[in-house]
Amino acid sequence: MNNLNIEIDFNQLDQLIELALKEDIGNGDLTTNLLVPEFLNSKAYMKSKAEGVIAGLKVAERVFKKLDNNIKWNQKFSDGDKIKPGDILVDFEGSYKAILTGERTALNFLQRMSGIATATSKFVEAVKHTKTKILDTRKTVPGLRMLDKYSVKMGGGKNHRIGLYDMVLIKENHIRIAGSIKDAVRQIRSRLKPGIKIEVETTNLSEVKEALNSNADVIMLDNMDTEIIRQAVKVIGGRALTEASGNINMDNVKKVAETGVDFISIGAITHSVTTLDIALYVSM
Repeated sequence: MNNLNIEIDFNQLDQLIELALKEDIGNGDLTTNLLVPEFLNSKAYMKSKAEGVIAGLKVAERVFKKLDNNIKWNQKFSDGDKIKPGDILVDFEGSYKAILTGERTALNFLQRMSGIATATSKFVEAVKHTKTKILDTRKTVPGLRMLDKYSVKMGGGKNHRIGLYDMVLIKENHIRIAGSIKDAVRQIRSRLKPGIKIEVETTNLSEVKEALNSNADVIMLDNMDTEIIRQAVKVIGGRALTEASGNINMDNVKKVAETGVDFISIGAITHSVTTLDIALYVSM
C-alpha cells in the first residue's frame, strides 16, 4: 500500500538467530556434545512433506552457519517457489554437531515462514481474477515482524504498514479524541510530513462519506458485509483507495474481492499460522 515491500535486514536477522539459539542451546547441547566427536562431519538434506510455498531458506542457512561457518549449502529452490511433497529443498554438509544442534531452530524459522507464504498464496490465488491485492497486518509475533511480512511477500501478498511509524491509520479511539473523522484527518494532515498516507477506519456508510470528504488517502471498510462494501466502493468511486478488513477468510474472500475493493487485509495469515511440514535428514 505504501510500496513498503519488506526485505530481510541481515543485521536484525543475526540478532534474532542469536536469541533463538541461546534460547534453545543455553550452556550447550548436552546430548550432542556428550555423544558426537568434535571433528566429525556429516551430510544432511531438508525435504518437503507437504505442498506449499517455501520461504526462509536463507534464514535456515544462516542458523547453521552461526554454528559452523564452513557449512556447504546447496540450495535447490528459492524463496517464493512452489514445492510439493518429496521435494529436496537443500542439501548441505558440515559439522555433525552443528547440524544436530541447529536443526530445530532452523526448522522453526523455515516451517513458520513457509506456512505464512503458503497461506498467503492461497488467498492470492482466490482473488487473482480481480484487481484486489492481499495485505498483511501488524498481527505478528513480537520480534518476528520482519520475517512474517517477508514471508507474506514470498506468498504473493503485499505489505501494509510495517509499524506505527510509516503510515497513519486513524481508528475509533483516535476519532474519539479528535471529536470526528474530519477533525482527526485535519489535525494530522497539518502536521504530517509530505508523502505519508492517511488511512481512516470506517464501520458504516456515513463514516465512509465523512472520511471521503476529509480527503483520506485510504478508507478501511471494517467488518462490513459484502453488500455494504460494494455500496461503499461505489460511493468512494476511486477518489480514495479502499481496504476491506475483518472476518475475511477463504470462504468469503472471493466475494469480498468481487466488490471492487483495492485491498483486503487478513490478520490470520500471520497470527494463526499453520506451519509447513518440512523434515531434516542426516547421513554420515
